[in-house]
Amino acid sequence: MMTKTPFILGIGGTTRAGSSTERILKVALDAARAAGAETAMIGGAALQLPMYDPAEATLAPAAARFVELVRRCHGLVIASPGYHGTISGMIKNAIDYIEALRDDPRPYLEGRAVGCIVCAQGWQATGTTLVALRSVVHALRGWPTPFGAAINSAQPFFDADGNCTDEAVRRQLETVGRQVVEFARMRLKP
Repeated sequence: MMTKTPFILGIGGTTRAGSSTERILKVALDAARAAGAETAMIGGAALQLPMYDPAEATLAPAAARFVELVRRCHGLVIASPGYHGTISGMIKNAIDYIEALRDDPRPYLEGRAVGCIVCAQGWQATGTTLVALRSVVHALRGWPTPFGAAINSAQPFFDADGNCTDEAVRRQLETVGRQVVEFARMRLKP
């Protein structure tokens, strides 16, 4: 029997509101919520944090909020656009703030499932970006879920209302969301 509801944090998007990356993240978080998790999302504009500086003792309010949400979460879904074959600078900068958790009882992403999703204009960038994102998660002691979604945004998969119209894409994103919740629940069991 689960002792508490898992809290899953989604981070991702681009500087453009309503980007494909932000919309695919929402699909994965909807699946996590349908699987019984509490969710929150930090996307787009909210990820435009000051450049991470390890020498800076005081975090900007937005960065402090981000760190507190990561500290509180049982799992994450990270969605990055593929920029030049790797994760975007904005997503990497946000991830760098996880260094603030190094001295926590659960340092970095220790014991947290992390679903990895990438979105790029072509298949080549999706593969290399997914590998890079999973490598960063490993370096932070996170548990990348077995399934990572690679989405080619050169193909349309959202309608005018923002609904995912491609069944295969939707299944991938939902799988990521569900796997994060499943792993978080295993960790929460007494």
